[in-house]
Amino acid sequence: MSKKYNSIYVAATSQHVGKTTSTLGLVSGFINKGINVGYCKPVGQKHLVVHNHNVDKDTVLFADLIHFDIVPEIHSPVILGSGATQLFLDNPDQVDLDAMILNAADKLNEQHELVIYEGTGHPGVGSVAEISNARVAKILNAGVVMVVEGGIGNTIDTLNMSISLFREESVPILGVIINKVIPEKMEKVRHYCSLWLDKHNIPLLGLMPYEKSLAYPVIKTIADAVGGPIIFNADKAYNKIENILAGSLIDLKELSSSEDLLLVVSTRSLNDAISKIKSMTEIHGFSKCPLSGVVATGVGTIEGSTLEYIEENRLPLIRTDLDTYGCVIKISKIEVKINRNTPWKVLKAISLIEENVDLNLILS
Repeated sequence: MSKKYNSIYVAATSQHVGKTTSTLGLVSGFINKGINVGYCKPVGQKHLVVHNHNVDKDTVLFADLIHFDIVPEIHSPVILGSGATQLFLDNPDQVDLDAMILNAADKLNEQHELVIYEGTGHPGVGSVAEISNARVAKILNAGVVMVVEGGIGNTIDTLNMSISLFREESVPILGVIINKVIPEKMEKVRHYCSLWLDKHNIPLLGLMPYEKSLAYPVIKTIADAVGGPIIFNADKAYNKIENILAGSLIDLKELSSSEDLLLVVSTRSLNDAISKIKSMTEIHGFSKCPLSGVVATGVGTIEGSTLEYIEENRLPLIRTDLDTYGCVIKISKIEVKINRNTPWKVLKAISLIEENVDLNLILS
């Protein structure tokens, strides 16, 4: 690898395109090639508190993956949290953000052959503090791997607009990963996007098919979305949910569609819904309970037999004041992110890169 590219900056055209998914796969893939890889989130937004310091939540995920002890000023040097925009605009010279990022890079370059930096949001995020993704990549002297959502026309338009910021900073684009491509359209998307990318001398690193399981929320995320506590079996807060089962629409087809269903039903109808599910699973010989969790909406009383079923099957039960329709709407708008509590997603993200992206194109 050329010295110029001992740093890779993973950017994306917008949020929720697959930046963290791609970064997970790249970090793991390069480690499997025997490269000493470091990770950094130079500019973060959503954060956790680690050792009394704010640390971007993605940094915690990668610390688990590649087993490093988090040093906030090295692995997550800048957090643009709530109020940071106003503070910077009021007094832009108060903190030298460039120096904080460069200090992290110096330390990481001493320790690793290759450092992978994960961007935040769309390319312009951070511009208000003069640390947009494009400018941070320039500060780091990093080549950019751009992640874009699959398609043709919109993909190319969005990609062209996004990489223009990096062009302004004279930052090299090492290649493009096209993510969330509908499987049956893979070759069509590859063909037409390659025509545009080849014209602009940008390597196509790979296409990753849309993977439904990465979009599955977990119970805790649903509880947060509907604003209700998990009142039973809270230790199962990270059960995954594949589909929603509305209490008024329980039939055999719906019930057999998945082993990880979320029952959303008014509390007044919960007892009848559970009785129907028990009866249907017994009649049709289901080997296990098809539910992964329950959301009980509104007011009402839960009968003892229903509570026995919930405890017997270790089902997390969320109570919320919202009505059933309102809950379904809230749940449908959840934007799912990979985190340390969804290990199956981490493994899937890694395998998607391994199977679909040519890492040697980046190394060359």
